[in-house]
Amino acid sequence: MKAQALVSRLSSAFGSFLKSNHRRGQILQMSNSAVSQAGVEKRNRLPMPPIARRDDDRVVYIGAAPPGWDPELPRQAEDSKEPLIDPPIALPDPYGWMRDESRKDPVVLEHLRLENEYTQKLAAPLASFREGLYQEFLSRIQETDHSVPRPIGQSPWLHYTRTYEGKAFDVYCRARKQDGYDATVTVRWDGMAESPILAGEEILLDVNELGEGKDYCVVGCVETSPSHQLLAYSTDFVGEERYSLVVKNLETGEFIEDGTLVNNIDGSVVWGKDDSTLFYTKLDDASRPYQVYRRSVGIGKEQTQDELIFEENDEMFFVDISKTLDERYIIIDSASTETSEVHYIDLQNEDKEKPVVLECICKRQYKVLYRAEHRHGCWWIQSNIGNLTNFALFTAPVANACQDNWVLVVGEKQASGEPLFDGSHRRSLDSVTCLDSHVVILGREEGLPRLWILSIGSSDAEDDKDCSANPVVVSKFERLEFDEEAFDVGLGENYDFHAKSILIEYDSLTTSTQRIDVHLDNASTRTLVKERNVPSYDKELYASKRTFVVARDGTSLPVDMLYRKDVMSEIESTGQRVPVHMYGYGAYGACEEASFSASLLPLLDRGVVYVLTHVRGGGEMGRQWYEEPNGGKYLCKKNTFNDFVDIARWLIHDLKLTSPDKLSCEGSSAGGVLIAGSINQAPELFRVAILGVPAVDLFATMSDSSINLVITEWEEWGNPNEMKFFEYMKDYSPMDNVKKDATYPACLLTGGLYDPRVQFWEPSKFTAQLRYTVRSEESRPICLKMEMNAGHFSASDRYKYWRELAFDYAFLLDQLGLTHVENRSSGGGKPVCATAAAKK
Repeated sequence: MKAQALVSRLSSAFGSFLKSNHRRGQILQMSNSAVSQAGVEKRNRLPMPPIARRDDDRVVYIGAAPPGWDPELPRQAEDSKEPLIDPPIALPDPYGWMRDESRKDPVVLEHLRLENEYTQKLAAPLASFREGLYQEFLSRIQETDHSVPRPIGQSPWLHYTRTYEGKAFDVYCRARKQDGYDATVTVRWDGMAESPILAGEEILLDVNELGEGKDYCVVGCVETSPSHQLLAYSTDFVGEERYSLVVKNLETGEFIEDGTLVNNIDGSVVWGKDDSTLFYTKLDDASRPYQVYRRSVGIGKEQTQDELIFEENDEMFFVDISKTLDERYIIIDSASTETSEVHYIDLQNEDKEKPVVLECICKRQYKVLYRAEHRHGCWWIQSNIGNLTNFALFTAPVANACQDNWVLVVGEKQASGEPLFDGSHRRSLDSVTCLDSHVVILGREEGLPRLWILSIGSSDAEDDKDCSANPVVVSKFERLEFDEEAFDVGLGENYDFHAKSILIEYDSLTTSTQRIDVHLDNASTRTLVKERNVPSYDKELYASKRTFVVARDGTSLPVDMLYRKDVMSEIESTGQRVPVHMYGYGAYGACEEASFSASLLPLLDRGVVYVLTHVRGGGEMGRQWYEEPNGGKYLCKKNTFNDFVDIARWLIHDLKLTSPDKLSCEGSSAGGVLIAGSINQAPELFRVAILGVPAVDLFATMSDSSINLVITEWEEWGNPNEMKFFEYMKDYSPMDNVKKDATYPACLLTGGLYDPRVQFWEPSKFTAQLRYTVRSEESRPICLKMEMNAGHFSASDRYKYWRELAFDYAFLLDQLGLTHVENRSSGGGKPVCATAAAKK
């Protein structure tokens, strides 16, 4: 209760001093004329933003196909029963000329160059401060480090990755198990870059060598073959997320596949039952994974000669491949956001000289999602079949079309045979990991991620080696417990079906990532295997608090707050408000977890309170947080923006923690849409906003199925070509709801020229629309930073990424007036709000 009261009385001297006190002493010494002259000089020094050409007669058509439309491009999903808008509606699209799918139009490229030039000139005075932030990031990172060595199956090898100071990418390594290997044994490494992590260390793949001389380098997967003699990996050197296949002989160093024959794959590669075959997934022209192929390794044949074993023609569906942990089956998942279908290949019967035999667990049913894992002749299935809100847990004997044999999993000690996961609001299920003796479930309960260990078998059954003959009995159902109020927990690297323990990853807003070995028979038997070292980080200086905010419709929204304890204490004594930085996402049922981020420390150490929002559209409270009728998709998508704005108003008006001139916000991708929609709804609440790769032009994009992945998005946002969605979306589509002559926060928008998910022209168009529409204020610039050699995920080089983050944070802190506030963790002393000057 004391902590609650402390938070509730946070106030604001901090922010007002931060924003104005630096200049106050100088201004008091100036005459009125000098002040006026200073303003003129400042305006003369500031660069002018580029003025984007407006084609006011340019339109985009919403609804039925307009004249000249390619009949091969659908205007709605095949199974949609909603009427199209007919005749189509013409909506203005004055910046439509920025759309350039070739990425080669000189007019468009010149405009992007001018945008980047403007942003760099505007940020030039912050160069020294930005470099300081970058050095702060580096000071909190152990640059030379390693992951936890882990076995893959029953192989004699342990696999891990290494990083080295000054090198941008991972190095993949392995070493043979030593006699007496135990998963809980702590690595005894002296911390030196030249020293091996384990005796007999071998380098499998040095990504730094792959990335040498390249602007972009990402490795999609790294997979050793069943004999452990071959290494398959995939590479992307552009940022378009189109990968090429490479296979290397680890004994000879020879490249069996050199990356020239198999291209345009999604990055995932799965070995067959031996070293002779590989399975991969190919992308269509819209970057959708849609075909699965089997390839005979090392023959050197063209990709067109590989065996096509599965093709998904419904453009709503993505295809994914994997192998069950017991290495018995290849799983082919074909799924939209609302419907799925799973096929499988029995590797015991695979013969590379014969066509693949493909079987299906359950034919697709509209709005039925399911996934499957295998254990001892039994499928463990998670599904929402029967119109369930969350996924229920079923088992069924392995068989083709076995849907009639799905049985809910119940516990031996559960009252009246109560199912462990019944699909209700009480508990949600996210993933199932099947091991030889146990099953591990990742899900959610009480708004937090949870892990459960299921012990299989009962007192009258020695084991359950044949699921088809005996019903599955869960003799023990144990949830892993942790002390902190809010946290993130999940499974680590677990590749051994016969393991007696599992590796989990745990962290919180104040606890750096811990990798903990948990014994399957007794979850209280835990061994800390490795904890992320954050140099100079003192956990005792920081605290977090989970609270709940009531939204305008009465829904209780979880909110996590992170801050320095001394900031909280000193603000309590001064009675003034402070800078606050809000972050959110709110889409696709994805969860924003209360996890540790060392990159937040430069904000916290300058007195900023960080607020992590869990708005609807995510899955933090289960799938009901995402789905209609009260979640954050389709015709309740506005809940996402309303929730974020309601939390901002709560911070300002109810908690009295901050004020509009001290409140910043940030989101990326769909989170960028959240920020755009929120500042449109209430621009007066925010001082600065960062919109990372935001998909903001909903009508022009979502109505046009020729744009990458648009069709798949109709099941998230709705299709504006249909009247009911058009009428709803026109109230929140960011591009179409910018408030004329309103004062907006300063905005930094980012994009990637080769982004296949959010096309680069979306942030470009929104930048131009903001500048054209809102009230122009020099102190609140609208900036675009376009990465010309990257895709959706910004720089692939970790040092470049930190430099980009330093750029973003320098922009944010400058707009909050915090660039002259000393980082108190660097020995700079007191927070600004406690100084004598702030009290005057």
